[in-house]
Amino acid sequence: MGIAAALSSTRASAASCKDTASSSWIPDDTFLAELSRIMQAFAVPGVGIAVVEGGAVVWSRGFGMTNAKTRMRVDTHTVFEDASLSKPVFAYLLMQLAEQGRIALDAPLVRYRRPDYLGDHPWVELITVRDVLRHTTGLPNWRELPATEKLVPMVKPGTRINYSGEAFVWLQLVVEAITGQSLDESMQAYLFGPAGMKDSSYTWNTDLAARSVFGHRAHDHVDAGMPPQVLREQWSAAQRVAERWGKPLSAWKYEDAERALPEVLALARPGLVTWPGDILANAAASLRTTVQDYAAFLCLMMAGRQRASWEISEAAREIMLTPQISLPGRWTEKGLGWNMEQTRDGPVFYHSGSNSGIFKNFAIGDAQRGRGIVVLTNGGSGSFVHQRVVRAVTGYDLLSYDL
Repeated sequence: MGIAAALSSTRASAASCKDTASSSWIPDDTFLAELSRIMQAFAVPGVGIAVVEGGAVVWSRGFGMTNAKTRMRVDTHTVFEDASLSKPVFAYLLMQLAEQGRIALDAPLVRYRRPDYLGDHPWVELITVRDVLRHTTGLPNWRELPATEKLVPMVKPGTRINYSGEAFVWLQLVVEAITGQSLDESMQAYLFGPAGMKDSSYTWNTDLAARSVFGHRAHDHVDAGMPPQVLREQWSAAQRVAERWGKPLSAWKYEDAERALPEVLALARPGLVTWPGDILANAAASLRTTVQDYAAFLCLMMAGRQRASWEISEAAREIMLTPQISLPGRWTEKGLGWNMEQTRDGPVFYHSGSNSGIFKNFAIGDAQRGRGIVVLTNGGSGSFVHQRVVRAVTGYDLLSYDL
């Protein structure tokens, strides 16, 4: 029996008979005793896990190392690269702005801002905020040549699910136009500050650099040594310009990245930076948090909790977790910023994250029961780890793992 097969069976019997409707999602001691073996088998040096129960963060732990070379340990202050777990957090900001009447979910994005890199195509005019948050813009995930390639939809918006990071970046520029702030300034003002997410940022600074994990190759990758740390390298080059300007990266808007691009190109290794989006906070992919901070965000998605004045309403929360498009043959649904899947206990919301093939993450919640779990890793095979964590604690073998 191979490693993958052996580890797949580790807790199969326990998961199959688990009383998932009432049991805790805190990993038990038996599984935690096995976790280091699983991490070693899949060459994942570091993992962070946090659990929400009763609408509150009740448990969190760090395991392993932030960097396999330096062997620095993961602890409560360790910051992970969240990758696409960035998207639901950004979607929450959009719902806040929508409830304030500053943006309309079904308004075309071009009404607010039309970036120069958009192509001339009639479908561009049809893309709405809702399309972005439910991934029905028809836009590609990322352009291969963003420095020269215009951004246009591949299909008519609203007709098909096309997962698109590009769409989130365009919507981020819309938010800049509405608020007059950078992405990180808006997130700090509207969400991170009020929610107490003090270790969260879409951008980069010296403190984040010191506390952020390094990514590591997948367990079956043939190359040895540390892989390129793409965002870290891009940010480090841009930070030199930011320091020279006296304007922190957290305050940069798109026009700042445009102006800085020639200087950054001269500093960065060839091919690392190609367009302004490479050195700008990215609503689709550049969020960094501790596991505790991300779990604090999961709490905001739980039903029946008493809400502070800055939070979105219960109705808006329900909209985020309501299927937004019906397409035949799909076993998962798209909400606004989140995916949904039906389990034997009812619906769960979830999102995965993958950056540069070296960071793999997952978050899942049961809004009605007020519980959730987030697993952040710094390995290219981290999905093999977070799947086992989620199966062990929830008892669910999610179909979303096959997407």
